[in-house]
Amino acid sequence: MLSAMAATGLALSLVVAPTAPSSADVVPPGKIKVEVVTVNGSGCPAGTAAVAAADDNTAFTVTYSDYTAKAGSGSSPTDFRKNCQLSLRVFYPQGFTYGIAQADYRGFASLPRGGRGLQRANYYFMGTSPTAVSSHNINGPFGDDWQFTDKTDVASIVFAPCGETRNLNVNTELRAYSNGHNASSFVTMDSTDGGVSTKYHFAWKTCK
Repeated sequence: MLSAMAATGLALSLVVAPTAPSSADVVPPGKIKVEVVTVNGSGCPAGTAAVAAADDNTAFTVTYSDYTAKAGSGSSPTDFRKNCQLSLRVFYPQGFTYGIAQADYRGFASLPRGGRGLQRANYYFMGTSPTAVSSHNINGPFGDDWQFTDKTDVASIVFAPCGETRNLNVNTELRAYSNGHNASSFVTMDSTDGGVSTKYHFAWKTCK
């Protein structure tokens, strides 16, 4: 069972484009598609990050297969920090636009007493300023699944400009720190069976 770890209040400070969507919450018809345009980072070597849209068009998931930060015995000095930068293209019907209302991050951590882990993330549309970075700590001793959720107030959700194609940039980071005895520590968002993934929840609007 996932441990009950959650944090709210990811601050978004971007300004909505002049062509603002209507206030009616809707979900576009048909099947939307999400594609990876570019991928970069030590936590997601080529071919190790996969993206899939939910069948009901309400969210999409990112699954990693080689995303682990580790420290202590058996690790190299650079292993303590891993990051991944994804540029995503979302295909959806004309007359709609979207923002990200919530992000759910999941993984596993093994930390000794005195060790700790860190998960960080932000996301933003191409051509705009990055959103505030959300940070979540995991303190040892810990050896279990973890989950963090970042929610954005409805009034603060930033939507892609209507009628424009803007890639969504998704940045994540993991860090692991050992204790004074150099005991093995790791934090991961790996998934070998698709059961562990990061989920981003859409907020849809119609464009005027």
